[in-house]
Amino acid sequence: MLWVKAFHIIAVICWFAALFYLPRLFVYHAMSEDLTSRERFKIMERKLYRGISTPSMVVTLVLGFWLVAYNREYYEASAWFHAKLTLVALLVIYHFFTGRMVKTFAADNNTRSHVFYRWFNEVPVLMLVGIVILVVVRPF
Repeated sequence: MLWVKAFHIIAVICWFAALFYLPRLFVYHAMSEDLTSRERFKIMERKLYRGISTPSMVVTLVLGFWLVAYNREYYEASAWFHAKLTLVALLVIYHFFTGRMVKTFAADNNTRSHVFYRWFNEVPVLMLVGIVILVVVRPF
């Protein structure tokens, strides 16, 4: 179980790193004015989303559910765990929304400013704070 937990934490870190960096790429992409930069950002965004973010999310979820399987009754009875699952579900939605944005940028259809993406970049920070507090403190 400790190996599963260790690899779960590693996958979570990789997933969050990608979720922090991808919207930052959107900021710079939205600000870019030359074709070379825009094409470079398209490649970086696609590779980050497909090569790091999505595989990390899948591994995080698989290992997370594996950990729950060790003591399912405890987790099902824990309110903090249900709150954590809610935040994880919102994070998965955020992940797929960033994937939609990758496609929007790839098609040169972005209509949002870099300011929007700067605020959008803060969403996973709030979810991370909530998830870590719920897992470590277990306030309820």
